[in-house]
Amino acid sequence: MQMSVGRAGASLRGRLSLLERTGQPERSHPRQAGQRGGRETGGKIRQQTMHPENSGRSPHSFHVRRTHELYYLSMQRGREQADKMEERGRKRRLKVCVATCNRADYSKLAPIMFGIKADPDSFELEVVVLGSHLIDDYGNTFRMIEQDDFDIGSKLHTIVRGEDEAAMVESVGLALVKLPDVLHRLNPDVLVVHGDRFDALALATAAALMNIRILHLEGGEVSGTIDDSIRHAISKLAHYHACCTRSAEQHLIAMCEDHARILLAGCPSYDKLLSAHQRDDYMDIIKAWLGDHVKEQNYIVALQHPVTTDIKNSIKIYELMLDALISFNKKTLILFPNIDAGSKEMVRVMRKKGIEQHPNFRAVKHVPFEQFIQLVSHAGCMIGNSSCGVREAGAFGTPVINLGTRQTGRETGENVLHVRDADTQNKIYHALELQFGKRYPCSKIYGDGNAVPRILKFLQGIDLDEPLQKTFRFPPVKECISQDIDHILETQSALAVDLGGTNLRVAIISMKGKIVKKYTQANPKTYEARIELILRMCTEAMVDAVHLNCRILGVGVSTGGRVNPQEGVVLHSTKLIQEWSSVDIRTPISDTLHLPVWVDNDGNCAALAEKKFGHGKGVENFVTVITGTGIGGGIIQHSELIHGSTFCAAELGHIMVSLEGPECSCGSRGCIEAYASGLALQREAKRLHDEDLLLVEGMSLKKEEPVSAIDLINAAQLGNPKADAVLKTAATALGVGIINILHTVNPSLVILSGVLASFYQSPVQQVISQRALSSAQGIRVVTSDLEEPALLGAASMVLDYTTRRIY
Repeated sequence: MQMSVGRAGASLRGRLSLLERTGQPERSHPRQAGQRGGRETGGKIRQQTMHPENSGRSPHSFHVRRTHELYYLSMQRGREQADKMEERGRKRRLKVCVATCNRADYSKLAPIMFGIKADPDSFELEVVVLGSHLIDDYGNTFRMIEQDDFDIGSKLHTIVRGEDEAAMVESVGLALVKLPDVLHRLNPDVLVVHGDRFDALALATAAALMNIRILHLEGGEVSGTIDDSIRHAISKLAHYHACCTRSAEQHLIAMCEDHARILLAGCPSYDKLLSAHQRDDYMDIIKAWLGDHVKEQNYIVALQHPVTTDIKNSIKIYELMLDALISFNKKTLILFPNIDAGSKEMVRVMRKKGIEQHPNFRAVKHVPFEQFIQLVSHAGCMIGNSSCGVREAGAFGTPVINLGTRQTGRETGENVLHVRDADTQNKIYHALELQFGKRYPCSKIYGDGNAVPRILKFLQGIDLDEPLQKTFRFPPVKECISQDIDHILETQSALAVDLGGTNLRVAIISMKGKIVKKYTQANPKTYEARIELILRMCTEAMVDAVHLNCRILGVGVSTGGRVNPQEGVVLHSTKLIQEWSSVDIRTPISDTLHLPVWVDNDGNCAALAEKKFGHGKGVENFVTVITGTGIGGGIIQHSELIHGSTFCAAELGHIMVSLEGPECSCGSRGCIEAYASGLALQREAKRLHDEDLLLVEGMSLKKEEPVSAIDLINAAQLGNPKADAVLKTAATALGVGIINILHTVNPSLVILSGVLASFYQSPVQQVISQRALSSAQGIRVVTSDLEEPALLGAASMVLDYTTRRIY
């Protein structure tokens, strides 16, 4: 071993060390001066010390030199030991860097930052701010971090404006260019990263490549869109995990993460909101944001973000949400969307509809989290696709409407009503009717208010001497499937009611369109008798549903005539159903069964049945034509049922195809129904029979049997030229009417339904190929495969609107 005993610095350190330990000054030794002065001959001095036989000096001299050397050896070892102890002391104070990118993740990170700051003996806090925090259009939210009295170590402008896919990629690249200098300067022991934003992916990538340990918050969760991929990618880069739910923990284990490095902590924001949402001044906060006349639970909070994997559809949903909120006519606090691709287009839609100037709306870029808690907890409803709706709102029991697929897969409480296929304004409007003003039991799926102490203890337990390289575990973990007892024992079903001119029918129909049980009675002639029979049949069906293990979600009613589906009122009925105009059918059924009720015209219901269960499934534009006792139908345009301004759209039977044709039941002449309906064919069959021109060889009629349209068709098939001419005229009238529809709304498919559909299909297709414009001649005409389109359509209204939970 070589020693630097001849160096002044070592001697000084030894002297100071002795003074510190003993309180006595170092004794002077005769050889010290010579050794300090012999730097360049230190090697010879050491050699003489090691080999006294070559020194030519006395044994006493050798003994002095040896004692002196051992003294300095002990001094150096003592100092090294003290340095190691001091270094261990420094390591116990963990340097934690918290990086926040936007207002949402700061609400989760702030409680942890306060906890770290409150324990300076254990932690040293560094704060890095980047992303949309530093953009004026998004509220310059870095100021709230400063207001919370945190020292921001670095502000990084990392957002490339454009709000499209390319801008997101460029923003990640810009962050990766700027982050290395900051992380190298701060040199943290641990970097805390939250969630699933593209900014967080840049942070995790930079830290992993720079050998900095990463703690990832809220990993293992499942939602929708590109967020899932980003969240899981960050989890694979992270060394430690603090997750919110047991399912998230199991997902991380299934992703081969080390169970010992996973903490089931709960959501940090719950620590704040569970203790702070019952403030006495909540009404002052509500009035400050929404006006003096707004009452508790009588306003809506709306927050919708773009879905980066389906931007076009997410913008459409946003527009439909705004239309529904305008129609719903309640005070609404609407927050601007986040900075993801598509947000610019969403803001453009908002401004095009005049939301910022609308008296019912207050559009804001940012609300401080403490105030946002109050606004959400006391709202009549929250709508959109923000994770706040499926996470934080559950802690208050606030009703939530989750639109689209952005949160698909998240665990939710019973306060959340999912409208995954939010393709119509009416669907969203009905969801508002179902949810607004309700209160639900508080849910603590995402936390119990003690997440921060758990996370701080977890940080203190990190051993910096452990190898930095991650090791992945491959345990045989079975997927944990959460099931509800209702899903095991019951079939989610709808109660469907069809009011025809002759019969009144009720059916229990399952989610897959299976008719579990059907009830049929003659339709009474008076209003009172009809309502009484409907309620009695529905009540009987509800009792049977229990024994059939069917859970009835609601009631759908199909009826002839003109219907206002928003109010559930039959405005004007056909002549076939008497005493059935200006009738509120929703209220008595809903009051009796305590279930939501939907009402629509039978033609519209047939179109809805095809859309959900038949040929129209997945078709954006099609027309359904009912060919039965009368002629009716429904029009689906851009996947939405068309009702019209006065609810008389798709009265297809009353399209006029002749100026001087037969009289129609509507009072006009020349309508399709006057030529091609079952009643019209029956009329012509009776005329021919009265003139003895109907029956041909092979036909017979009993005297007591009335002549029907079937007799006319049989006669034509047996070669009766008069009957055949009548049917050709009827088919031509129907075909010309459908051509008018093709030239007006240009569907891609025509579906014929009803008892006469199979007869009309071929001749109508022929009329279209001969008379339609060339661009419409190729449109297909098909016959419906559905057994009960009116009942199935009534059921589809219920089944589409009442699915509320995800498992």
